Order: sequence, then C-alpha cells, then structure tokens
Amino acid sequence: MSQQNRNGAITITRLALPLLSCMAMLALGGSALADQRYSIAGTDRYQIGVHELQTRISYSGKETLTVTRAGSGKHFSARVRYTRSDQTGSVPAQASFDALMLPSGEQRDEANADPNYLTVLNQPFSVQLDLPTLHDLARLRGRIPFDFPSPMTGGTLHGYLSRGQFATVANRRAIGVNFDAEGPMQGPLPDHPAMTLDGTMHMHGTAYYQTGTALLLSLDATLTISGNLQDPKKATPVSIVYKRSIRADSASPVLKEASTH
Repeated sequence: MSQQNRNGAITITRLALPLLSCMAMLALGGSALADQRYSIAGTDRYQIGVHELQTRISYSGKETLTVTRAGSGKHFSARVRYTRSDQTGSVPAQASFDALMLPSGEQRDEANADPNYLTVLNQPFSVQLDLPTLHDLARLRGRIPFDFPSPMTGGTLHGYLSRGQFATVANRRAIGVNFDAEGPMQGPLPDHPAMTLDGTMHMHGTAYYQTGTALLLSLDATLTISGNLQDPKKATPVSIVYKRSIRADSASPVLKEASTH
C-alpha cells in the first residue's frame, strides 16, 4: 500500500505502485454497495522443529461489509461470524473492522478487532479501487514492482504486480490482479513472541475486482514464513503458512448506498 495506515497491515493503495499512482482505496463517486456479503476461509499451519510443535488452525464463516457516507468520505464496516477449529475442537468467534475512507483515498482505521486477519478490510488489497485505477489496471501489460509491509509480521515485502485474467465471480464480471513478493523475516514469531526467527517471507495470490464498481469480489492470499530460530546452541527450523480466501456471495443484493444521519 502506498500508506502504512494500520499498524503494518496492508490493502491496493497499501501497495506502492509507481505506474498506478491513482491507486486509491475507494471510489468516492458513482454507485456503491450498502451491504455486500462474503464467505471467508483460512488456515494457519505452524511447524517448529521436527516434532516440537506442529499446529493447524482453520477458519470458516460469513462476513457482511456495510458502506455509509461520512461527511465527504465513506465509512466501511466489516463484521464476521466464523468458526475456529484446531486439534482441541471448534469454537464460534466474531471479528470486526471499521475504517474511514477520506476523499484523498487515505484509510483511517477506527477499530480493529480482527486478530486473525479475516475481514475484507484487513487484507493485502483494498476493498475498492477508484475507476481510473481500474481502467489503468485493465490496460496494464507485463509486471510492475511494488513494496508493502507484511500484514502479520510488519516486515517489508518486495515484489511484482501483474494483471490477471477476466473472470466471472459471484455472477459478476471481474478483472484479476496477481501479486508475488518476498522479504526478510527477522524478529519474534506471530503468536509466539518469545521465539525469534531469522528467515524469509513469501506472499503470493490473486484478487478480483468487479469491472463495473471496482469492488473487491475475491481474494486468495498465502504468506509463507521459513527460517531458523535464533538459538546459538542449535538450528531449529520453522515453517509457518497463512492462507486466506474471501469470496463475494452471488446472492448478495446490490443496494443503494446508505447514508448516515
């Protein structure tokens, strides 16, 4: 993203794209969705050492994204109800994220209660592009470089962005964006702050935006962390893989934009 506006998380104006300088998070003009529903899924896989720690956590649920006018900007609110499952069983959980989008495209986070990175507002790509950016994307040829902070570790990733294929997502025409980036990982492990890692990160995935509204309809992202624990006595290998998948539900109604009172 072009701005680090949420404690190291990222979204497409979170991507520093020199050839897409208009990449704002939000189309302030034109129609918008008052409510969009998504299906969400994800897995976290940890392996530390050969047999010392092996964990798999999975997530599945439903999300509602609501957009309202807020002065000259817009307010985005995401609410998720999901099930978290691991080797001990399954438990219901909730997550939420609220953000204000300014006319400049800057996102100001108001409330982040999404520790597992499941809301559409807490992902590598923006929830909505402006229409000029969408048109630039449709004409993009080849790859362009970008840099952005990792959503889960705060480290910086360097990579390339390219236009993907046109497709039908949730019964709507969409254009794809492919991304691939990597960078060093040096510091405490996510969810295991007492352990310090010296290694690398690699993130790749694809996002799809609706061609008419520039709304994010689908996102698949995988972040892989690998390396060794910083222990002078022995080298302990570490492998962590985060996968997140978000899909717009085809049954979601396209509503007129809501207004605040």
